Amino acid sequence: MGGWDQAVQVTFHDPQPQTDEQRSKAVYVRTAYRNDPEFQLDHLSRVGPAVLESRFSRMIDNDQAVSSNYRRLVSEGFEYAYEKGEPGETLAEFRERSIGSIRDAMQRLFPGLVLNSLGNPLTSGTFRFDKGDSHGFLYKNLSGGEKSAFDLLLDVLVKRREFDDTVFFIDEPEAHISTALQAALLQELYDAVPEHSQLWIATHSIGMMRKARDLGRRNPGTVVFLDFDGLNFDVPVRVQPAQPDRPFWKRAMQIALDDIAGYVAPERVVLCEGGTVAGGSDFDASCYNMIFSAEHPDVLFLGAGSADDVQNDPRAVAQLLRVLAPNAGLVRLIDRDDRRDDEIEGLQRRGVRVLTLRNIESYLLHDEVLDAVCCSLGDGSKAGDLLAEKQRALESSVAAGGPSDDLKRVAGDLYNACKRLFPGTKLGADKRAFMNGICAPQIKPGMPVYDLLRRDVF
Repeated sequence: MGGWDQAVQVTFHDPQPQTDEQRSKAVYVRTAYRNDPEFQLDHLSRVGPAVLESRFSRMIDNDQAVSSNYRRLVSEGFEYAYEKGEPGETLAEFRERSIGSIRDAMQRLFPGLVLNSLGNPLTSGTFRFDKGDSHGFLYKNLSGGEKSAFDLLLDVLVKRREFDDTVFFIDEPEAHISTALQAALLQELYDAVPEHSQLWIATHSIGMMRKARDLGRRNPGTVVFLDFDGLNFDVPVRVQPAQPDRPFWKRAMQIALDDIAGYVAPERVVLCEGGTVAGGSDFDASCYNMIFSAEHPDVLFLGAGSADDVQNDPRAVAQLLRVLAPNAGLVRLIDRDDRRDDEIEGLQRRGVRVLTLRNIESYLLHDEVLDAVCCSLGDGSKAGDLLAEKQRALESSVAAGGPSDDLKRVAGDLYNACKRLFPGTKLGADKRAFMNGICAPQIKPGMPVYDLLRRDVF
């Protein structure tokens, strides 16, 4: 094995960088130790290319970038003014080109805080700001959070001119930033990174993680979560993108909030049929939580009893939830069963949502789901046999006086049929365990049956 500087090998999805310039700008790193509290420039000197800059050699070194970026802006300004600038450009246009993007990003984060100039680089040169009634006060007088955000935004906005095909890696970008601003800072960094670059962050910030989730929803395929929890890096490990589902967020809350994680309330609670409140099995809620844990991790399904209990709430579950989680939205959801359309319309006017299909089993045992179940068990060709068993079971149920759409009555038959088709495969102790542990995970975004259930609930 080579020396310590040969301990890590990086391979890119695109072709490996070939030239020295491409290698120099392939990865740009900010450490977690970003501390540049005060500086003043009192002389001018030329600043070399950013891709050749070396501020630190180890991730535990202090990473001072504000002063070097100030020098870079001043150096580029003089070069532009005397050599590269447009002859007709006004002073206002020149200043806008120099600091406009940085000023605007900071104002979005800190309304009322305005970067107005670079000061006089020949006499105590530093960034100068306006805030409230104060004008031209120095960079050193910013708060810790303002300095931290300014440092990161300034660095990316200045360096992106040269680092235009780069992985920007920032360790703990939330450091010194108030919780309320962490998500907004990530948005600004996301927008600032060049089109052909990537932004990698290492964070425990729930605000940033939730913002990343929202960015991924708005821009599918652009955000990936990597979860290192529980991995043993003393042995070879393959790290793959993690699904930001309910267990993922639970682990994140436990790490970020420690003992108070259990007190974090969901954004929405759906009261459905089941036995959580009255005691007994909570089958429906467990299935709903499984199905929607990835797309709606902030939603909690809770069994509130019978359909009448969900509608009328005799145990005052809704009142208790409003006390414990006053900001959580509340939804009531019941099965369709034998209700007429006019009954459903009346329930909907009262704010009660009703499934389109007869019950939760109608979704769990849908043809599309059973086909996916067979594929997940290793043999999709058996789907036809399983669907034929389903049809025979339904016909027998109807002959015995059951409704033609009641899949709850034939769930046991389908469970047994699946055991015959896949002998030796552990499908669960009974039909409910089968539907909850095998069928529910197959109902995924993009499937028509998933879209139908999501529309019913949300």
